[in-house]
Amino acid sequence: MNKRPIIIDTDPGIDDAVAIAIALYDEQLDVRLITTVAGNVSLEKVTYNAMRLMKFFGKDIPVAAGADRPLIKEAIDASDIHGETGMGGYDFEEPDMDKLLKEHAVNAMYKEITNSVQPITLVPIGPLTNIALLLRMYPEVKDNIHEIVLMGGSTARGNAGVMAEFNIFADPEAAKIVFDSGISLTMVGLDIGLKALIYPEDSQQLKELNRTGDMLYQLFQRYRGGGLKTGLKMYDSTAIGYLLNPDMFETVDAFVDIELEGSLTKGCTVVDLKNYTGNKPNVTVAVDIDPVQYKDWLIECIKKCI
Repeated sequence: MNKRPIIIDTDPGIDDAVAIAIALYDEQLDVRLITTVAGNVSLEKVTYNAMRLMKFFGKDIPVAAGADRPLIKEAIDASDIHGETGMGGYDFEEPDMDKLLKEHAVNAMYKEITNSVQPITLVPIGPLTNIALLLRMYPEVKDNIHEIVLMGGSTARGNAGVMAEFNIFADPEAAKIVFDSGISLTMVGLDIGLKALIYPEDSQQLKELNRTGDMLYQLFQRYRGGGLKTGLKMYDSTAIGYLLNPDMFETVDAFVDIELEGSLTKGCTVVDLKNYTGNKPNVTVAVDIDPVQYKDWLIECIKKCI
């Protein structure tokens, strides 16, 4: 079986750690490169977290640091959700930061995409700054990008603004570039993450599976993307879930644009589900997920890890 080559663009982040763990150990995926972007916390911190994860998993997958701020607006973060370091609560070994690629993430992505025999799938699970820079600097890479499957956006309301989901709100201009790119694009958004929940009994089950499950259990004690009692929201792993088990999802093809001007709605993903605009659909939008199937899938995935 040919594995699907992917690049994960990420801002770890506790739910990012779940997504990365699943991707690294699934036999269907070939993680070629991990790139980091400022988002949940600063670029320095998310890059350090990515390197800590590679050390924990014993993987030599290259990591490259990318954009340390949005294209235009001032940077925001989600340290109130993920903690000051973005991934506190577990005593990770110190990574060898000398292994971090010296080149910028955008250049690393360009090389990986252009040199790949198989078209690459991009999986951004943070703000879209790096992806937008890639498409602006090297538009020719579109020819060897199979698709983009991202975690971000919302068909309804937001969690960073009234109508804006965090990853899009963090850099709406970058999101606009990506959504307008013409590349096959799937949006797995906030609506899905709100249903992709892990409860205390699930967290305890993960703890007892293996080292990875125990690590995630420890991180979950610091994660405030929902409380353990009401269910922790596993936003980022839903993008990996779509790649590996799309039958868990209900999707529709729709025209999606990014609001850049609204004083109350900047960063909103305007999802035209009823074709009011008359524009041709440009995004496959996940609109629902089977939460029981998702939870069972996640636990089975973590069983494959170390």
